Amino acid sequence: MENSPNPNWERQALEHLLLENLKETRKARRWKAVLRVLTLLVIVSVVIMVFDFHLPGRGIGVEKHTAMVTLDGEISSSSMANALDINSSLTAAFENENSAGVVMRINSPGGSPVQAGMINDEIHRLRKLYPKKLFYVVVEDICASGGYYVAVAADQILVDKASIVGSIGVIMEGFGFTGLMDKLGVTRRMITAGSNKGMMDPFSKENPQQVDMIKTMIDEIHQQFIAVVKEGRGARLKESADLFSGRVWNGEQAVKIGLADGFGTVDTVARDVFKAPDILDYTMKENFAERVAKRFGAEVGAAAGKSLIKAPDLK
Repeated sequence: MENSPNPNWERQALEHLLLENLKETRKARRWKAVLRVLTLLVIVSVVIMVFDFHLPGRGIGVEKHTAMVTLDGEISSSSMANALDINSSLTAAFENENSAGVVMRINSPGGSPVQAGMINDEIHRLRKLYPKKLFYVVVEDICASGGYYVAVAADQILVDKASIVGSIGVIMEGFGFTGLMDKLGVTRRMITAGSNKGMMDPFSKENPQQVDMIKTMIDEIHQQFIAVVKEGRGARLKESADLFSGRVWNGEQAVKIGLADGFGTVDTVARDVFKAPDILDYTMKENFAERVAKRFGAEVGAAAGKSLIKAPDLK
């Protein structure tokens, strides 16, 4: 007898197609859910990188510890070693009741006398506000000029034997292109309101009176620097003819003449002086967005301007 066709084959085929379609739909939904989770993770990662939730004082709940603030690189309003960020970090370090003491790790060739002075003033304010909390400076490779201006506010300055310390002086520098302009037949046209408005213009000949004015100004800043050093170091200084000449010394020599107190590291201060070997870094860090802005932003123009004329620097 010949096999008769299944009368329900159309219905079964339809059910099979619907079932397969349902499976595919569920699979697609699962992949959508996975993609949404991955997208959310990427967004969260980008937000963390951009905003970098790294704030000073994040260790409020940590038990007894040594608070560390790092001053690294040139001191200026446009660098990470700027007074606003450094002072915020110092304030958080002093305010935390669990910090046994504060140590500043310095590796700086100097920079702006204004920014250095603001940091020095804030250290003195915080030391008066928290008189029982010691403040030490540890010098790594270099603590010169503006870096040393900051360091003298400490109870103690510790160095390595090979550290570079000192450079108590002021510099203001620029370039002059008048000789080259004469050779090329180029004439400078500058119109000012005020006889000294074009002072230190690199395309104009030097004006002896203006040079004297600038020399007087940086001499006054130098005397301010000397006064800060004498106030901070006191009787520990062994004054000599070249102490304030702008020269530098290695760490071993710096200890002998009173620019530093001894040898040590952040670890030895935490362990042996503060008796709190756990070190917590309070330094504000540069986030991803700031790094991108500095690389592609107005820093290019600022650098070009600085190459022609610079404000006084403690370097």
